[in-house]
Amino acid sequence: MQTQTDLNYQRIAEAIEYLKKNFKSQPKLEEVAEQIHLSPSHFQRMFTDWAGTSPKKFLQYISVEHAKKILKKEQASLFETAFETGLSSTSRLHDLFVTIEGMTPAEYRDGGKSLKINYSFAESPFGALIVASTSKGVCYMAFEENEEKALNELKAKFPNADFGQKLDMFQQHALFIFQTDWSKLGKIKLHLRGTDFQLKVWESLLKIPMGKLQTYGHIAEQIGNVKASRAVGTAIGSNPVAFLIPCHRVIQSSGEFGGYMWGPTRKAAIIGWEGAKVYSQI
Repeated sequence: MQTQTDLNYQRIAEAIEYLKKNFKSQPKLEEVAEQIHLSPSHFQRMFTDWAGTSPKKFLQYISVEHAKKILKKEQASLFETAFETGLSSTSRLHDLFVTIEGMTPAEYRDGGKSLKINYSFAESPFGALIVASTSKGVCYMAFEENEEKALNELKAKFPNADFGQKLDMFQQHALFIFQTDWSKLGKIKLHLRGTDFQLKVWESLLKIPMGKLQTYGHIAEQIGNVKASRAVGTAIGSNPVAFLIPCHRVIQSSGEFGGYMWGPTRKAAIIGWEGAKVYSQI
C-alpha cells in the first residue's frame, strides 16, 4: 500500500517532469498545477513543503543554464573545497562523514556466500527505497516502489548471501541523510563490492558538495585518467548505493542532466531539492 509520502512524491515528480520539459517557457504556477490536477494554492503548499522553495525557484535549479553556471563556477576549485563559505552544515562534503570499505574477494566470492545481509524498506523525499547492510556497513541502497522487486534485485547482487529483514544501525545512520539537519549526523560506513577503479570513482563522487554538479570528464581528470570518461560513466552507472554516493551530481558537459539508474525525473528532483536546501541558506 502506498503511503501519503509516496503519493505526494509521485505528484511532485509529475510536476518536475513537466517543468523539465517546459523550462524554456517558464510555465506559471497555474499551468503546472493544472497538469497534476491540483488547485494552484494546494500545489504551491505541497511543493514548498517538499522542496523547501517555490516551484518557480525550483525551476531555476533544474534548468540547463543554471547547471552550466554551476559547472563553470566550480570547475577549478570544487574538489579542493571542504566547506562553502556562508552556507549551513548541509553543504559539508560527503567524504567528511561517509567512508567506503571495499569487500575482499572472500566476502563476495560465490555470490556472497559468506555474507549475512540485513535489509529494510524505508521512505524518502524521492520515493520508497530498500537499504541493506553487512556487518561492516551499508552494501546497497536503491529507489524502488515495489518491495518484492526491490528485494529480488538485491538478492540478484548477492545470490548466495544469508538475508534477513532487519533495520540495523548502519541503515539508520544512512537514512538520516534525508533529514534537513545534519548537525548530529555520524559516520556512515559503506561496505561495497567493486573493482579498484570503481571504488576510486565512487570515492571521488563523495567529494562533490551538496548543491554542486560535476561532469564525467572532470571526474576522470580528478582520478588521474583524463581519457577515461566513458569508463567513469560505466562505473557511475554501476553505483550500488543511491544518494549516499551522489552519482546524481554528475551531469553532461552541456548542462543536460543525462541518465540515472533510478530515473531521470528522480535525478532532477534530487538535484533541485539539494539546490533548494543549500541555496536557501545563503
